[in-house]
Amino acid sequence: MPRPTPSQTVGPFYGYALPFPGGGEVAPAGHPEALTVHGYVYDGGGAPVPDALVETWQAAPDGSLAGRPGSLRRDPVTGGFLGRNGVDFTGFARVATDADGHWAVRTLEPPSGRPYLAVCVFARGLSHHLFTRAYLGAPASSDTLLSALPEERRTTLMARQESERVHRFDIRLQGEKETVFLDFTTSDTSDTSGRRHEPDR
Repeated sequence: MPRPTPSQTVGPFYGYALPFPGGGEVAPAGHPEALTVHGYVYDGGGAPVPDALVETWQAAPDGSLAGRPGSLRRDPVTGGFLGRNGVDFTGFARVATDADGHWAVRTLEPPSGRPYLAVCVFARGLSHHLFTRAYLGAPASSDTLLSALPEERRTTLMARQESERVHRFDIRLQGEKETVFLDFTTSDTSDTSGRRHEPDR
């Protein structure tokens, strides 16, 4: 009887297939209220991860969760990706980190009822992608995710405002000040260690 093969880690191959033109340009071109969310992805030793992939998703400023298609338009002549049309707000971003582990998206401020970006991280050494949140504003006191966390762990989910329309959110995969990551496979929120939690949806 054949023995099962070991599981394989994810990547690093994102830069060759998954990013698309304008992947970080979520806000319509020239929108006066656009803001930038950026940061770095760090490994357990504190070194930047230069070949990670970061995806973000958010509610529209009016609170809509429907989003719009249009991120992955194709060129009808070549079949290649055209990127965004520069007009529609789809709520979705996909960007690769650069050689310094840096990533950035240009988007619109999420609504007060959901003042965060949902974030998904793919990186070498991970057998599964990781989910987290980047809060851009003061969350409601009824936010079930943050209320389940010790105060010192909540800070790993809070983006830091650097200037009027620029927020920084660093993602630490392991080690000291590891980012809180979410588990969508269980409804148990009784564990307050900050390692894995089920968010409200």
